[in-house]
Order: sequence, then C-alpha cells, then structure tokens
Amino acid sequence: MFHPLRVSEVERLTDDSVAVTFAVPAELREAFRHTPGQHVTLRRTSEAGEEIRRTYSICSPAAPPGTDPVLRVGIRLVDGGEFSTYALKELAVGDVVEVMEPMGRFVLAPRPGHFAAIVGGSGITPVLSIAATLLAERPEARFCLIRSDRTAASTMFLDEAADLKDRYPDRFQLITVLSREEQQTGLPSGRLDEERLTRLLPALLPVGEVDGWFLCGPFGLVQGAEQALRDLGVERNRVHQEIFHVDDGSATTRARVPGEAAHATLTATLDGRSGKWPVQEGESLLDTVLRSRSDAPYACKGGVCGTCRAFLVSGEVRMDRNYALESEETEAGYVLACQSHPMTPEVELDFDR
Repeated sequence: MFHPLRVSEVERLTDDSVAVTFAVPAELREAFRHTPGQHVTLRRTSEAGEEIRRTYSICSPAAPPGTDPVLRVGIRLVDGGEFSTYALKELAVGDVVEVMEPMGRFVLAPRPGHFAAIVGGSGITPVLSIAATLLAERPEARFCLIRSDRTAASTMFLDEAADLKDRYPDRFQLITVLSREEQQTGLPSGRLDEERLTRLLPALLPVGEVDGWFLCGPFGLVQGAEQALRDLGVERNRVHQEIFHVDDGSATTRARVPGEAAHATLTATLDGRSGKWPVQEGESLLDTVLRSRSDAPYACKGGVCGTCRAFLVSGEVRMDRNYALESEETEAGYVLACQSHPMTPEVELDFDR
C-alpha cells in the first residue's frame, strides 16, 4: 500500500547521490517500522502522465520498540533514470512522494554472531542499516564491511561508516577498496572480482566462522563474491544477496519461447479477492494481473526487487531471471510474477501468502 509522505530532508552525499528522509505521521509509524535491510518503493507520475516506480533501500537503523521510526533512503543517479534524476535535481523539502510500506527479505534481525558484507557503490545502503542496528542492539555481535567504490569522492555514506568504526572499534571492521584511485593506506586499488576476493577474504577474517554474508551492489560484484564464497566452502544458506540496477525493467513483453503455453489462463488471488484472466502472448503474469488489478504489487519489473513475489498454487511457469528470491523460496514454490510465463494452460498464483 502506498502512502503520501512529506520530504523532511534532502542531503547531498556525493555529486551523484542524495539521502532523502521522509516524515512519518503518527498513524503510520507502525506501518513504516522496518527490519534492517528492507526497502521501500517510491511512486510518482511524470509530466507525460506515466507512472514511475523505483525501489530504494532504507539506510537508517531500525527504531527500537517504543521509539519513532526514521525513514531515510539513499538514491544514486542512474544514466537515463527518470526517478533518480528527479530526486537529485528537483526533489525538495516539503514535497510529497507516494511511498510503499517496507518490504524485502535481504534482512538481518539483530542476533549474536559474526556477520560480514561485501558491497559495491550504492549497495552500502541496506547494509548500513543492518550493521548499525546490529551493533547497537547486540553488544556481543561483530560486523565486517568490505566495500568497493570508484573513488573516495564518489563513496556514499562515507561519514556514517567511519562513525560506526569510531563507536565500535573492537566490533566493526571496515575495509575499503577503490577501483579508480590509490589510497595512502589500506588495500591497493582495483576491482573486487572473484579471483581477488578468493585470495583476500581468508586474510581479513575467519571465513568459515562468519554466521551470515550479505552481498549487495552491481551484478558483477555480487556474482563474483558469491562464487568466491562458494570456492571457500561457505554454505549456501549463509549467503544473502541483493542486486542493484540490472536494468529498468521496461521491457515487459517478449516473444513466446518453446515450451510455453500458447493459450493460457491465469487465476490470481490478491488481497483476498480472486480473478481469472487470459494471458496474452509474450506478457508476464504480472502484466496479466495488472490489466484488471492496478493494485498488484510491483516496482522494478526486472526480477530484482522481489515486490511481485507470489506463491505458485498450481501449474508450471518459467522465470526469465531471478535476482530477488533465495533458493529456499523458489524450492518452496514462490516465483516472481514479473518474470513468470505460463508453461501449462492453467496457472494459479497467490500474492497473499
């Protein structure tokens, strides 16, 4: 559900990124109380009348019980990105933006243990919330943050990460790698690819003793880090990942591929109401639902955010790609509606499970 929220602060982080804070009214405080690592979807209508939705992770720590939540997101400019351009060039204090309630499963509920993250660029955003909340709420927990950025000047939340290091010097380990700039101290410059991470990680921390790994950032970094951890023997269920900006998800139809049902019918349940509709050739199951139910949940339409997650009740589907669901979720029967196409004449989805 979307709610109109007023912008209370716009802070310039770098030349191409900002942090935006929204004022949460008293009646919505519980609705916007987030788990560290979750995201929100922002919605606006362009001058041409087109609805634009984009997903941004919450960077503020989770609010302890009995306190007011702080809703702050980090936004980096994307080439050709309509919403990010608007956020950096036009969005101002006092403006009202439609904001969906927090969602997402790239999360860490604070608990004792040793945790680590490998992030690139704006991938720091959800991990900042995860680390700050964990260290504040669990005195026995430790966190290692390995971050990759182009240059120091392009690094988002530089001061916030340094503040965590100052506050928790014995429990927060910060390693920064710059790909296009040499540092006076620390690691040599260069990309954090699979080969480098496989060599680097055992020298930085006891890889096998880490209770949870959080990978977030561009596709190449996350895939390389995941493979490096696999090479080092890390169990799959200890690795969590979130991809940032594979593309804008604008291509929602495509030609039918061999094996897909030529004439299929979709039954879907959403907010307790069910409907049944024919699936048009090439469209995703999400777009089938949207033709009759504009309230169907979605954001990126690129298989990245997971907002359109649904349970496959019956039938078979083929997903073009999946960067949002964990293997445990797909094995349990969940799919991304924006990437799903029918493989059987009858398919049923449940968005409420």
